[in-house]
Amino acid sequence: MHILSQVQQNNLMTNEKTHQYPPAPGMQGRAVREAYDQPSPSIDGNKELLEALFKDSEDFIGRKMPIGGENAPWIYLAYLDAMTGRDIFDLTIIRRLFDMDWDALSQDEKSTDIYTVLKDRGIATGDFSETDKMEDILYFIMAGDTAIFIEGYPKAIIVATRGFPNRGIQSAETEVVVQGSREAFSEVMRFNTALIRRRIRDTGLKCKQSRIGTRSQTDIALMYVDGIVRPEVLEEVELRLKEINIDGIMDSGCVEQLIEENWLSPFPQLQLTERPDKAASALLEGRIAIIVDNSPFVILAPVSLNCFFQASEDYYSRWQVMSITRLLRFIGAFMAVALPAIYIVIALYHPSMIPLSMVTKLAQASVAVPFPAVLEILLLDAAFEMLREAGIRLKTASGGTIGIVGGLIIGQAAVEAGLVSPIVVIIVALTGIATFAIPNVSLVYGFRLVKYGLLLLAAGLGFLGLWAGLLIMLIHLASLRSFGFPYLMPFAASELGEGEDWKDSIFRMPLFMLRKRPFFANPRETNRYSDRL
Repeated sequence: MHILSQVQQNNLMTNEKTHQYPPAPGMQGRAVREAYDQPSPSIDGNKELLEALFKDSEDFIGRKMPIGGENAPWIYLAYLDAMTGRDIFDLTIIRRLFDMDWDALSQDEKSTDIYTVLKDRGIATGDFSETDKMEDILYFIMAGDTAIFIEGYPKAIIVATRGFPNRGIQSAETEVVVQGSREAFSEVMRFNTALIRRRIRDTGLKCKQSRIGTRSQTDIALMYVDGIVRPEVLEEVELRLKEINIDGIMDSGCVEQLIEENWLSPFPQLQLTERPDKAASALLEGRIAIIVDNSPFVILAPVSLNCFFQASEDYYSRWQVMSITRLLRFIGAFMAVALPAIYIVIALYHPSMIPLSMVTKLAQASVAVPFPAVLEILLLDAAFEMLREAGIRLKTASGGTIGIVGGLIIGQAAVEAGLVSPIVVIIVALTGIATFAIPNVSLVYGFRLVKYGLLLLAAGLGFLGLWAGLLIMLIHLASLRSFGFPYLMPFAASELGEGEDWKDSIFRMPLFMLRKRPFFANPRETNRYSDRL
């Protein structure tokens, strides 16, 4: 007889509440959860079912055993090896159950519900829960917890024994700062929520947890500060997350793409950060943090273009220095997008704009080059981008060496071979350096794509093409929305924030002048600084 047929018969005889048949072997995911609702009161039935579902899974461990004593009731433990912390498992469950002597219990204790006695005296931890749904039991087992089935009860005790390997709390790599915290998020969602709670010790900080992915069952947490967040924004974020119907989520970048509004835009409409201090600061501004398990990057929503130019250390140092630094970032962003196109326009269409002495040198350097200026820039820029990608994929020391030495050797060799002119090497190098001044990688990728469009328009139409390209880019940025907020705030629609957001835009004013929260916050909770707190 089929192994699950026995379970089915047992379930129909002892648990008529569900009236559902267990799935055939090989059925997983949603099929299991829909076909098998509640566990069986018989631990043998649950044992056979779990062993069938985890067939060919050598890391699944199920153990049937009695607690201490000859006449003691039987229990069944189910967990996944390596996902469970062995020390926690041994101390909170195994040792306590073996030390428990059922025969030594009083008659009053024995007459009490066995389930209650075992739950109260057999588990040495306060972090446990109960469930009567097989869907939840399977989820908790695969998440690293231990399920305990007791003979005669169609439910299970879930003990928190998660102890899967992780790399712990390390330093930030993509958002390096000179002054400020060195902590970065990790791949464990619960670590990330704790890092944020360390910085905001307020009962108003809420954390809503759910799961996404029919097969991956990825944990996802929504953190916000109650009263500061706008209710309509929170509702919209929750709605978009609920509408995600996918088999697996491997990283927060997948969630970002699934909930953004304009998927055709090269510019990010949500912000990713690996810094807990930046996420905590965003929460105090009325924004929402979306934490995805298995990802060291947290999603911040909503967002504006101005947010991508703000770094954590902007608020840790003196305002004069940080204002100049932020201005340099905006200048760098413009250079990263338009510098090659400006050079093409001047060199091809308006050489009279160049001083006469420099024109002579440029002409002499360009005589031996067999390619047009546009092709020069495209070829050298492609080489620079490949060096950048090679440096990212290799180890830190080797990557830096390849980026510097490779750039010098290739640039010098290309000039000596007459393939490119020296001025093109300078233009491409300045463009690449300018991208590193932007503190957000996602925005850099958008600028790198737009750069080629401007370059081709400038090559074909001169200044007209350059201005047309910049105008199209500005119109596109002005049309973007992030959960209803204009993307170009406060540079556009600044009246929504009564002009307060200008104080933290291109220049950063002193902290005592930043009395109002950004326009993301609830209008009833805009004050964040006052002389008397």
